[in-house]
Amino acid sequence: MKGVNYRESRGMPYVRREYIAGKPQIKIARFSSGQAKNDYDYKVELLTTEKMQIRHNALEAARLAANKTMAKAGETTFFSTLKVYPHVFLRENKMIATAGADRLQEGMRRAFGKATGLAARIRPGQPIFEAYVTAANLNLAKDGFKVASSKLGCPAVLRITPLKEQMLESED
Repeated sequence: MKGVNYRESRGMPYVRREYIAGKPQIKIARFSSGQAKNDYDYKVELLTTEKMQIRHNALEAARLAANKTMAKAGETTFFSTLKVYPHVFLRENKMIATAGADRLQEGMRRAFGKATGLAARIRPGQPIFEAYVTAANLNLAKDGFKVASSKLGCPAVLRITPLKEQMLESED
């Protein structure tokens, strides 16, 4: 099963857990990392530019890549959160793919399929990741989100918001 098959969101999302016997487990280990405090200088967000679905293992890979890059300065120098939750079930109707199965490959029309994974539906301009960093670690956060955007499989842009008013010292 490839992620490219589930990138486009078709139809209504299927989220009813009570009707699925073998529910897939979410692969995201933690939704927030680092140290939450109030003295950060910048908020860096990773935004998508297209409407799509992102699988839970792609979100986890992107989160790990971003946090690994930002943690080079230390675990207490940033605070990052994953802003989306993968709640849509991805289903696959597996067909027989062995030799001599050409007559058995008709299948059923609109078959329900077996749940194989989870995905998050993303709107254009919606933040996926959010990180709070100090001014000294802003470039590390940019690099981390650049690596994370390559793991997602969709075009993404950065938005940097200063949290504190920069003190401009005028010389007399």
